[in-house]
Amino acid sequence: MVAVLLVTLAHLQIFSFGYYNTKSDNNRIEIISIPPNRGIIYDRNGTQLAINNTIYQLNIIPDKISNLDEQLNQLKILVDLTDEDIENFQKERRNYKAHRSVPLKDNLTEDEIAKFVVNQHLFPFINITGNRHRYYPYGSALTHVLGYVSKINTQDKVHLEEEDRLSDYVGTLNIGKIGIERFYEDLLHGTPGYEEVEVNNRGKIVRQLNHNPPLAGEDIYLTIDLNLQLYIEKLLNGRKAAVVAIDPNNGEILALVSSPSYDPNLFVGGISSAKYKALLEDSDKPLFNRAMLGTYPPASTVKPFIAISALSEGIITPKTIVQDPGYWQLPGTEKRFRDWLRWGHGKVDVTKALEESVDTYFYQVAYDLGIDRLYFWMSKFGYGERTGIDISTNEESRGIMPNREWKKLRHKQSWLPGDTIPVGIGQGYWTVTPLQMAKALTIMVNNGRIYTPHLLKQKRSNMPDNDPLSLTPEYIVEDSNLETLVDSKYWQIAKDGMYRVMFGSRGTARKIYAGSPYKAAGKSGTAQVYGLKSDEVYNANNIAEHLRDHALFIAFAPYDKPTIALAIVLENGGSGSSNGGAMAKHILDYYLLGDETTKIEESTLDMNQGD
Repeated sequence: MVAVLLVTLAHLQIFSFGYYNTKSDNNRIEIISIPPNRGIIYDRNGTQLAINNTIYQLNIIPDKISNLDEQLNQLKILVDLTDEDIENFQKERRNYKAHRSVPLKDNLTEDEIAKFVVNQHLFPFINITGNRHRYYPYGSALTHVLGYVSKINTQDKVHLEEEDRLSDYVGTLNIGKIGIERFYEDLLHGTPGYEEVEVNNRGKIVRQLNHNPPLAGEDIYLTIDLNLQLYIEKLLNGRKAAVVAIDPNNGEILALVSSPSYDPNLFVGGISSAKYKALLEDSDKPLFNRAMLGTYPPASTVKPFIAISALSEGIITPKTIVQDPGYWQLPGTEKRFRDWLRWGHGKVDVTKALEESVDTYFYQVAYDLGIDRLYFWMSKFGYGERTGIDISTNEESRGIMPNREWKKLRHKQSWLPGDTIPVGIGQGYWTVTPLQMAKALTIMVNNGRIYTPHLLKQKRSNMPDNDPLSLTPEYIVEDSNLETLVDSKYWQIAKDGMYRVMFGSRGTARKIYAGSPYKAAGKSGTAQVYGLKSDEVYNANNIAEHLRDHALFIAFAPYDKPTIALAIVLENGGSGSSNGGAMAKHILDYYLLGDETTKIEESTLDMNQGD
């Protein structure tokens, strides 16, 4: 017993003398959380898309300062301290414990740092610290994919508390708000560490007692091809549009462009109210993700899918002929539905109907199928459902695949025979997102096999030797019976029709693809923004820009062994076959041939150009 007492006494008096002596002098021991470094985001080739920079931040301990307003005014001489900075600081200090530093201003310039350091003796409770800060080096090019991080707000704290994860964010300023940054927040954030320190009565750290380092978040590699993404952005040149490019062999998204976009760096650390208001009020709606939330009539891009459905149901055979006089009349009524070619296409089979995009043929098919079977089959291709992409569901629209129940619920009306006919050419109540269009196309390319579109290619912990290309991931294949439901020859009929759109003697996009060194297949669509009168002829030159048709195009290439599938929507872009087809040609040329020609000649041809 005596020996134990002697050892304890020696420990207290000798080995722990400094610790307890300092504590007895009214110093405090505090635990300071150390936030982890956020994981880096790369594209499929290892180019950094989201990184962490060091920024310098001015901090203040407000509870230690008796003349706070006076000191803030004095600071204005040294740093560009705005009224909004001070207002944000006053809001922020409510979230901090007494005697703790509160951020006053982020991202100090070198000149501001130099001026403050020289005068720091005048501000004993104000200091500068370096913090890791998210930075997106390609600005607006990837915002609708990456999203951004921004300050943790009250709502975020409520969610974190509900998930019992609030302690993981002590000391962390930002959290993923949208896009990849939000969806993979758990991977990217990491695990915080902490320091046990001793501070004096001025709040200054006098020594470190213990250090438990943080664990950085995981680096992740996306499926995005940055060069392709940037090239498509260059082609679009700020116009209102969306383009989705997918590798049909696995569902990897190569590019997902929504234009125009905005700089996500504005949101890191908090965007000013003036800049946010400017984005909200921008008539081109750069905040809106057109690729995933934008909904448009799919127009004639759906004709290959309807052809497969009609063949599978036995409504038509490859030899079924429909006579097209330029219109189709609903039986028992005077109601006529016009073809885009006013004088008609004559005798039409399914291949010609796809090559020349014959509306009349598909009016008849839609009438014979009926809305119930149309709904069944189009749902199989993913229309009316979210794609399952690895971005939060509230950032993706379902679109509308109409049926009887939908109309009853939405419009309190029964479905009428006349409602079915425009569905046959992708009009009426039917709306889709560009991402849905791309997914449906990959299902066709794969003869019914469904890969879920996705953006995550690898995370670093899964990669042997840190090489993103060294591991072949397992891709998600959705449960579907389309592979057995559709006869293989029907897939081929639809693909051949799409091939003839580009290379047939009367294909609607044949002029654009003439002389192409590779073979491809595609289908154009021209979606009406407003309805024409029965005797009215569409002429884009006589219509306000916001009322002009949307141009759509889907395509895959090379034809025999596709490596890329495209969906394009050009808002108010006019003709799908000319403008949409030309856009697709440039993208395919770049991806397959490395051709960077970017000259786009806009066409405002009327509907008689065909879609």
